[in-house]
Amino acid sequence: MSCNSCGTVGGMPTGCKNNGHCATGGCSKLEVHDWLSDITADPFARYPIFEVSFKNGSRKGFYRNNKHFDLYTGDYVIVEAAAGYDLGQITLSGELVRLQMKKKRVKEDSENIPGILRIAKESEMHLMEQARAKEKETMLKARVLARNLGLDMKLGDVQYQADGRKATFYYTADGRVDFRELIKVLAAEFKVKIEMRQIGARQEAGIVGGIGSCGRELCCSTWLTSFKSVNTTAARYQNLSINQTKLSGQCGRLKCCLNYELDTYLDALRDVPEKAEILQLETGDARLMKTDVLKGLMFYTVKGSGTFYPITLENVRAVLEMNAQGKKPADITDLAEVEEKTEEEAIEFADVVGQISLASLDRKDKKKHHRNKSQGGGQRQGGNRPGGNKPAHTGQKPSAEKPQQGQGQAPGGQAPQANKPQGNRPGGNRRSNNRNRPSGPPKDKQ
Repeated sequence: MSCNSCGTVGGMPTGCKNNGHCATGGCSKLEVHDWLSDITADPFARYPIFEVSFKNGSRKGFYRNNKHFDLYTGDYVIVEAAAGYDLGQITLSGELVRLQMKKKRVKEDSENIPGILRIAKESEMHLMEQARAKEKETMLKARVLARNLGLDMKLGDVQYQADGRKATFYYTADGRVDFRELIKVLAAEFKVKIEMRQIGARQEAGIVGGIGSCGRELCCSTWLTSFKSVNTTAARYQNLSINQTKLSGQCGRLKCCLNYELDTYLDALRDVPEKAEILQLETGDARLMKTDVLKGLMFYTVKGSGTFYPITLENVRAVLEMNAQGKKPADITDLAEVEEKTEEEAIEFADVVGQISLASLDRKDKKKHHRNKSQGGGQRQGGNRPGGNKPAHTGQKPSAEKPQQGQGQAPGGQAPQANKPQGNRPGGNRRSNNRNRPSGPPKDKQ
């Protein structure tokens, strides 16, 4: 196989003048392109900037690897700080850091990017744990001091540097707060450098963390880094009820997840016809009650009927065109779409919620208490059932073990019970021991 450049002109071969190597890649079927030719295994040639997170991702920053350490995602490093040093964990490396910096509008050639000093040691990790252990107690004392000064602010979190020389207080407030006096009090109390940072309600929820109504950890404390504005219009597009309690998250603002499926609903709403609130029929007007955007169904009802009739978008457009021409369909049942139920939907379950009330339980308890009372008060000697004895079985013969006259007979004429304890059980026995015996004392034989 050869390309056109390998032909001859005037008896002389032309070629591509590449000294035996094809420059066009068409001289051999085995010629391939090396896509990894620009990738090197040298770790020093990788992207020199890393993303480092502090305190489990509550704060992140970009740091330059000027000393060319062999670093990877998950390593703990010591980085430069305004006062001393800090310890964090590398969360991103390589080209992903370049994309994050572009997203957050951080210039690569900026001189303000701090550097990575070294890889963290065990002693430095232990010192960081000691500093983190003081954060909760510090935050509680700081809240008391801020309340004593009458400041309208809420302290959400406190973060110590790894060396314990600086403490950053994160707070939320509705307006501007003059905390100059508070900084002096905090510095005198904790003997460290104090920094105050005001954050929003969503950032506070991301720092504190928690469990959402979905049962999972909050998005703002795990993967969500940028917060977009959320309004009730997103809930209306998705046919959600405007319930402030259900639509609000842990931060007291509208949930960020309302924006997750908004684009899908907006795309589906393009096919829904406009000005379709009322359909004119010969039997009367049909009024729109709700719209299932994803299924493409619009539910209408007529006056005097509480039934919702599902109508497809195509039928709704056809009715609107007929109304525009002055025509009206005969009945809404001719337009309604019959929904086919699957095997799982065909199974009907009884709604037993509310079937058992407290009043019914009280009546049952009263009946049971009355029955137990009558059993305890109407018991007779010998263990017979309360409320009267059953008719005696006169057709049955006395037991063969019945004692004769004068042989072991108990006072009163009753025969003693063998191998059974004397006395009855408390509350009366349900089964009588003398059920199969004739009633009354045994008669003397003549």
